Amino acid sequence: MYISNININNYKNFRNNSIDFNNGINVIIGHNNAGKSNLLRALALIFNSNSKKHLSIDDFNKNIPIEELKEHPPSIKITATLKQDGCEKLMSDDLVTVSNWLSKLEEPYEAKLQYTFYLPTKFHELYKSAIDKAKDIFEVWQTIQDEFLRLYSYKIWGGDPTNQITADSESLNKFDFQFLDAIRDVERDMFSGKNTLLKNVLDFFMDYNIKSDGSLAKEEKEATIKEKKKEFGDLAGNLIALLNQRMTEGKKHILSYANDIGASFDKSTPNFDGSITDIELYSALKLIVEYETGIKMPIINNGLGYNNLIFMSLLLSKMQVDGNEEYLGSNAKVYPMLIIEEPEAHLHPTMQRQLLNFLKRNLSDKKVRQIFVTTHSTHITGAVNLDELICIYKNGNETLIGYPGKSFGENEESKKYIQRFLDATKSNMLFAEKIILVEGLAEQLLMSLFAEYLNISLEDRHIAVINVGGKYFDHFLNLFNSSNPYSIKRKVACITDRDPERKELLTKGKDSSNKKSFKKCYPFEMNISEIEYTYKKSESPNSYSENIQFFLQDEIYGKTLEYDLIRFNPNFKGLVTDSTANRDEIFKLMDQYSNDESLDTMLKTLKKSEENGRIEQALRDERSTWKDQDKKKALVAARYLNSVGKGVNALELAYELEKNLFKKRIADEKESTGFQEFIVPDYIKAAIDWMCAE
Repeated sequence: MYISNININNYKNFRNNSIDFNNGINVIIGHNNAGKSNLLRALALIFNSNSKKHLSIDDFNKNIPIEELKEHPPSIKITATLKQDGCEKLMSDDLVTVSNWLSKLEEPYEAKLQYTFYLPTKFHELYKSAIDKAKDIFEVWQTIQDEFLRLYSYKIWGGDPTNQITADSESLNKFDFQFLDAIRDVERDMFSGKNTLLKNVLDFFMDYNIKSDGSLAKEEKEATIKEKKKEFGDLAGNLIALLNQRMTEGKKHILSYANDIGASFDKSTPNFDGSITDIELYSALKLIVEYETGIKMPIINNGLGYNNLIFMSLLLSKMQVDGNEEYLGSNAKVYPMLIIEEPEAHLHPTMQRQLLNFLKRNLSDKKVRQIFVTTHSTHITGAVNLDELICIYKNGNETLIGYPGKSFGENEESKKYIQRFLDATKSNMLFAEKIILVEGLAEQLLMSLFAEYLNISLEDRHIAVINVGGKYFDHFLNLFNSSNPYSIKRKVACITDRDPERKELLTKGKDSSNKKSFKKCYPFEMNISEIEYTYKKSESPNSYSENIQFFLQDEIYGKTLEYDLIRFNPNFKGLVTDSTANRDEIFKLMDQYSNDESLDTMLKTLKKSEENGRIEQALRDERSTWKDQDKKKALVAARYLNSVGKGVNALELAYELEKNLFKKRIADEKESTGFQEFIVPDYIKAAIDWMCAE
């Protein structure tokens, strides 16, 4: 069996949420204060016998309407559903454990446990009378805390909660709930045999070669271990005798004081004697680190991260001990659960991945049945399977749950694509409050700077910029389409290029087997001759929900990001970076544009080349309806676009725009620092404005 679902009602940030779990590992992700730790605490209220069951006023969800609070006292209900594993045999310890809690008898069977924190019925009339006098919501909660919280009770019901059958503690204790919180002192918790954890582990694994020998019968194992204990006892007796021998003369003087004060009476005399069992000697054992050189160091000399890993290995060993029926009999645990909060707190990225692999091995070896890990580490998120992720996030005051693996439905192609590319960088989108998806590196590097030129900080607004590496938005948008019940309902802006193209039409007399394909063209070449060419450009799709919007360059004048940077800033020479080719030619075109020289003069500046000839021909074409001012901007933009590379140029652009921004920050007046006005292209500005709108 496994915990397949938990329903949380009115507990902390959960108003009424149902969360599905995997049979195996569950990686629960979300930004800070999303409710990850609260989910673990909700599980503990049912399955951890050591957790505090009587709650405080701050454990209630504070978004309960005042009308509801006046109608009846608030209660907290946490319902866990346990479901039969597909590989599980019908008759098993699992079924025996949950037999009294079954809510579905046919296979796969289901059982329910519900923790309820409530005000007993006999106090309801008194409650209503007191709450009716409250003036506002704050006074309601204060009244509950002052007058009624002490009267609240808790129960754990088994089976259908409406039957109110109390779950017996003996069966609940069959669940081994091992919780490692984010802030823990493992050095205090494990490194000496005096500690219960290590003591239990040592006792179980003592003589393990005998205990695990499948060729020996149970009676033979017990006899062999008994002989080993006797042998140890004899050797320990010799140690005690040797110790007494060394104390022969000294104890005469020690015990003489007992005689002097009258401690010896009735013919009795104090003396020293004793024995040492193997269990008593565990306290002398301590974990150490032994190097190849033979040097031994205390385990506390390790880093905190390594010690956390060692602690987890000991904890899993203890869970193996606690679940061994031969060793503990009817006290053995049936269902070991490991709950880890923020493992990244002490582990660098490589060790985070190592931990995940370690946990998965323990799952496959059945040393632990179900694992719950909370994290906001993009390294962990990028390393696990999409189906293992559960995303907790907020929309205003509402807590919502997303399942990245389920959001693709039957679209296996997109799911596999995202699984391949969900690295530590791209997985950041699962944590962000809003997401901007871009085609390439240039947009990714420059987007935050564009926002700064608009006096906006993307970081302060928790907006992540993700480079999808091309026009592959569809794959990623499965995760966020709000019409999908499993998606993460976040605001997503997709910034993509218009990319106009044309295809030469076949004319009479030409070889029809010579098929033509679409090729990139300039905006000013579009629709000049529909007899010779067919044209197309990227359009904004309308197949997504309202939380997803596409932003492209102008339908007539736009082409790509680099093209639009110059179209909106035709005299900003900082955009012509060191790696840009034809710099002198572009600078001259910019100067000519600034001096309002004619289009003809600017076209004569172009170097002789096939591509420049094509640009000139299109801009001189009499069929064009463009104004000269637009043509002049397009000329500089086209020449610039053909002179820049993608990667290095993006880095240099980011540096130049950042340097220009720095001048603005320190300026009292723009003229005094050399700051140059930079205009963010309209489609970029529209995307940022939409993302920042409430």
